Amino acid sequence: MGAFWFVELGVLILFLQAFKPGLSEESKCLPGFNSEMYIFKVERNHLRSGRSLGKVVFDDCTSRTSFLFHSEDSRFKVDGDGTLKLKRGLTLHNGHKEFYVSTQSKGKKITVPVRVLHEARHGHHHNHHEMTTQPKPGESLSLPVLNFHKSSGGLKRRKRDWVIPPINFPENDRGPFPKNVVKIKSSNDKEMKIQYSITGTGADLPPVGLFTVDKNSGILYVTQSLDREKKDQYILLAHAVAVGAGIAEDPMEIIVKVIDMNDNKPVFTQDPFTGTVHGASKPGDEVMQVTATDADEEGSVNSDVRYTILSQEPPLPSPNMFVINPVTGGIRVNAPGLDREKIPKYTLAIQAADMEGNGLTGFGKAIITVTDSNDNAPQFVTPSYTVSVPENKVDALVVKMPVTDGDEPHSSAWATTYKIVDGDPQGLFSVSTGPSKLEGIITTAKPLDFEKNNKYTLLVTVQNEVPFAVSLPTSTATVVVNVEDVNEAPVFTPVEKIIRKPEDIPVDSDLVLYTATDPDTARNQKVTYKIRNDPAGWLSINKDTGLIKVKSLMDRESTFVQDNKYSVIVLGIDNDEIPATGTGTLIIELEDVNDNAPTIDESVIRVCNKESSPQLLSVTDKDSAGFAAPYTVQLQGSSHSNWTARMNDTKTGIILTLKTVLDSGDYMVVLRVSDNQGLHHDSTIQASVCDCKGVDVQCTDKAVAGFGISSILGILGAVLLLLLLSLLLLMFLRKRGGEKKEPLLQEDDVRDNIYYYDEEGGGEDDQDFDLSVLHRGLDNRPDVFRNDIAPTMARPEYRPRPANPADIGNFIDDNLKAADNDPTAPPYDSLLVFDYEGGGSEAGSLSSLNSSNSGGDQDYDLLQEWGPRFKKLSDMYGGGED
Repeated sequence: MGAFWFVELGVLILFLQAFKPGLSEESKCLPGFNSEMYIFKVERNHLRSGRSLGKVVFDDCTSRTSFLFHSEDSRFKVDGDGTLKLKRGLTLHNGHKEFYVSTQSKGKKITVPVRVLHEARHGHHHNHHEMTTQPKPGESLSLPVLNFHKSSGGLKRRKRDWVIPPINFPENDRGPFPKNVVKIKSSNDKEMKIQYSITGTGADLPPVGLFTVDKNSGILYVTQSLDREKKDQYILLAHAVAVGAGIAEDPMEIIVKVIDMNDNKPVFTQDPFTGTVHGASKPGDEVMQVTATDADEEGSVNSDVRYTILSQEPPLPSPNMFVINPVTGGIRVNAPGLDREKIPKYTLAIQAADMEGNGLTGFGKAIITVTDSNDNAPQFVTPSYTVSVPENKVDALVVKMPVTDGDEPHSSAWATTYKIVDGDPQGLFSVSTGPSKLEGIITTAKPLDFEKNNKYTLLVTVQNEVPFAVSLPTSTATVVVNVEDVNEAPVFTPVEKIIRKPEDIPVDSDLVLYTATDPDTARNQKVTYKIRNDPAGWLSINKDTGLIKVKSLMDRESTFVQDNKYSVIVLGIDNDEIPATGTGTLIIELEDVNDNAPTIDESVIRVCNKESSPQLLSVTDKDSAGFAAPYTVQLQGSSHSNWTARMNDTKTGIILTLKTVLDSGDYMVVLRVSDNQGLHHDSTIQASVCDCKGVDVQCTDKAVAGFGISSILGILGAVLLLLLLSLLLLMFLRKRGGEKKEPLLQEDDVRDNIYYYDEEGGGEDDQDFDLSVLHRGLDNRPDVFRNDIAPTMARPEYRPRPANPADIGNFIDDNLKAADNDPTAPPYDSLLVFDYEGGGSEAGSLSSLNSSNSGGDQDYDLLQEWGPRFKKLSDMYGGGED
């Protein structure tokens, strides 16, 4: 049977489970939720974040009231007391949502299904735990509690019937204390003696003793005034125990909610507030916003703040220059007449009152600064300028134009900007603001051309960075720019000229007329021409007409030709007092002619005289593909009798085979190779025939093979003995020479070296000079540069020494041309180093000798025809006054 708790006039009635002493030993507690399923009904299908849906109740057979719950759906969360809340907004598209809530107890996971149901779309459901989230005052809700009793099937859950709604108690109550809150009473207290107790925050947990209960009467007391701003509710657990029975009923939850009272006045978030307003602002323009906070319950009338302006200082030109939005605190301009020059600052006394403006009040200030309104236009100090600027210069300074402005210094209404509004349709000039912000600077944006236009008249305007507050006239300035003529270099047309010519064009043939024009048409200057860079020395130019001719045969296969193109740099020089030089590039695309016969790359081969394997010889033709493969080959002379030669399948290589057995030795095989046009060349191959078989070519030197090991060792010993005797003789001669000669000392020479004056060498540094450098081939020349001339062209490339003796003539011709144009080539006669021989000399100075003037009538221009070696002398003596 059930035992009941009653609530009458503030007395809380609890429903307790009746119990019998005889069943206490048989009862056992099983941890779990008090319902097999929770259904929470809501009145709409769209739920907002933070909404509380109800509670789930869990009993772990202890006095614990807070647990760690987990929601399967991340949009829901469960507080420690079982309150189910929404973490973010949710829409019940199907009118319901199901998920699971779980917790851990004694190492096991216990789960219960939860269903959120839109009440408008579903009827009432029975046999489940149902809760609504918005109870009406005084209406009780069903809160399930787990009760267990023993049955034949084991332990079984049972629901408790009622839960106590929150109890409201006002904050700041004046007492007297302790003061009654509620009374807890059991319907069985007439049959047995019941004792009451409470636990939780405010009872046995800090603040301890805030709530107490009379253990006999069940009256719950509050011992002191409550403060909602510190804690807005207290959750207590009420306990009822039958005296003498030793069995305690499950604790019942009592929520004491602290009712908010208007005990906090609004407080401004800062004091004072500061803002700015333009002097030309119109009524309704936003200025600033003030805010205040209230510590009372959010959303209640106790924290509903309204704003007002109490006073304005100074009250000019109107006492209501500003108005405030009572709800948002936004301050706006209310009347015209703001003028920074007259009143630069206003101070407003503002008030914030809660209870919609009828409650407690807080006070603050708002300081509003009136900024400049740009009511003064900038003015040019000088209205007109006349300047001169040289042509062909970019970013050249034209003029600086200072201005004045009566607005507040360093403000946007004071800083200036400039614009060229007339006289520059091509954008040749640009205008910018100087660092002082009160100066316009005009520069050239593009090169000016004196020959096209020698005078420009510019109209410039000045404004501020912000628009004028009122209509004001714009100041202007006129700038007359005179363009100064300068000597400009002749211009080749085109700057890069491309022509196409056959490589075998005859010497002294006209190649092309490449001329330049002088932009200085008013000067009527003459242009002369030079070839500055002709790497192979193939061309010459008429200095007056610019006609370029062939000086020596050109060769498409030369190392100076890249991708069939040969480049020459041509100079055009005017005859001004300070000559200006223009540069043009002539690119000759050389058309190939069949002027190179195919050659065989290999010059030496080795074969066996028995079962000789064929030898593949590579063929190279410097001409292009149209004059190269397919090739043909023919054996010449007596080579027919011992050898066979044929082309391979691709007609690009020769297969040479020994067809008879020859004695070991060296044989000369002459092959004539022809290209597809019939141009041929005879190549001689040295074939070393060895006494062997097949492809394993092994040749043995018979002379060496005739010697024994002892003979070889004897020869080596004799050589070593001869070297040792030579070394001893050299040491003896040096010792005798040192005894006869004495060192010659100079008083003014700190060195103790020995000088030999009977030699014609270059002094001390030249005594160990390596004469072998004079015998080096061009392919082994040292990588050094002459110091007396500066290289003016690219370093040429030298052909390697050919393996075929028949090509030695072409090799010498090509490398001779390369050496003539190489500033680094030997002989090394640029700098001679002599030994230091002391100070002073008996001979007179050579500075008294004068150069002869008899060479003034010589024609030094002929030096240009002597080759690049004499180019420096030609430039020095044959260039006229320059």
